[in-house]
Amino acid sequence: MQHDLTQGSITRRLLGMAFFIGLGLMFQTLYYLIDLYFVGRIGPAALAGVGLAGVVFFLVMAASQMVTVGTMSLMARAIGAGDHAGAEAIYRQAMLLSVVLAVSTLIAGYAFGGMAMRSLSADPLTAKEGAAYLHGFLPALALMFPTGTMGAALRAAGVVRPTMMVQSATVLLNAVLAPVLIAGWGLGLPLGAFGAGLASAIAALAGFVGAVVIFSRVQTVIAQPMRLTPPDSAVLRRIVGIGFPAGAQFLLLFVSMSLTYGFIQHFGAEAQAGFGVGSRVMQAVFLPAMAIAFAVGPIAGQNYGAGQFSRVVRTVRDAAAIGSGIMLALTLVCQWNAPLLVAPFAADPATATIAAHYLKIVSLVFVASGLAFTASGAFQALGDTRPSLIGGAVRLAVYAGSMVFLVTQPWSRLEHFWWAAAVASAAQAAVVILFLLRQMKTKLSGADRTAPAAASAE
Repeated sequence: MQHDLTQGSITRRLLGMAFFIGLGLMFQTLYYLIDLYFVGRIGPAALAGVGLAGVVFFLVMAASQMVTVGTMSLMARAIGAGDHAGAEAIYRQAMLLSVVLAVSTLIAGYAFGGMAMRSLSADPLTAKEGAAYLHGFLPALALMFPTGTMGAALRAAGVVRPTMMVQSATVLLNAVLAPVLIAGWGLGLPLGAFGAGLASAIAALAGFVGAVVIFSRVQTVIAQPMRLTPPDSAVLRRIVGIGFPAGAQFLLLFVSMSLTYGFIQHFGAEAQAGFGVGSRVMQAVFLPAMAIAFAVGPIAGQNYGAGQFSRVVRTVRDAAAIGSGIMLALTLVCQWNAPLLVAPFAADPATATIAAHYLKIVSLVFVASGLAFTASGAFQALGDTRPSLIGGAVRLAVYAGSMVFLVTQPWSRLEHFWWAAAVASAAQAAVVILFLLRQMKTKLSGADRTAPAAASAE
């Protein structure tokens, strides 16, 4: 049953949704961390290869976010306005687009994935390990599209607990399969990096089946989640119009990480492995702030669709305060003992040192990054995600320009690239926060269009 997010305490809504969203994100991240843990026991080349192949995740995530962000934004506002027929029309077109993109991912990945690994790796062994992992992992990447679309529809309806439960089950399955397929436990047939990708793919397939099974049982807006309808260009344009800028952020992140691997390859496989571990641990650390930001979208979106502008403002304000507090605490943890966070995923001492140094530097801008996440959720709710894209472009420009300069300087060291990443993230946050203040002033300056009858629940 979908939830009416236009009533009740905003803070409780944020924390309640964020808790289950955060658990879901944590389980999703555990896929990759489990792979890193077991692959790290093979050696730096395998670890660097898996990290390098993981960059493709951001390319696929860019396309996936284009669908899911547009779906969540439009459906949340439609549900808030009581237009359930419109919400279903949006969902059907989003699922059609997801299926097309899933098939395209498999074709492109198997055709060009090996070539991409060879172009960015520090040595042939790293390229071989990266290609092996990617070939096993590609089905999981393809399933991100339909599974993500179902998750976005449920989130728009305020339903997040069932998704978390399915994801938790798939992570447990992946944790069981990883040592069996990677190290050969029980079977005596270690598949190495390919086994890591295959374990995630099998778990992702189980997650997709579970999502299909529960979908119609936990909400009443849409039945038969995989039923497709003919293309509707008008609806597709609306989905892509809102989702493309948000998805393009991940495309820019893909470019940024690809450039990083390319520019630091002369430091060796240990440097690439250290960056891979550090960046993945950083993403795991980000999860609480991301969960708060993900909750902003449906809550503010439903209230915006219902014309309750004051609740939209309070949602963004509360999320910014909560997210900043969380990120400040995580910054202190990283500054206190970053090596402890990366140790489980980097058996090689040189790799662990590089990863810890990266995490300690970039953690200095965690609070700014948390505010940027909150702004992104607000942009989705308001139906204009272009500022997020502009912020991502600013980040890439600052980062790429800094790297081009550093790579030509004989005095540059690896940590200088990490400082460039931190400065670029701070610049991105400043840009999106300024845009958020402007959008809230222009779009939410009027009085609520509906009587705030639920305000007494505050």
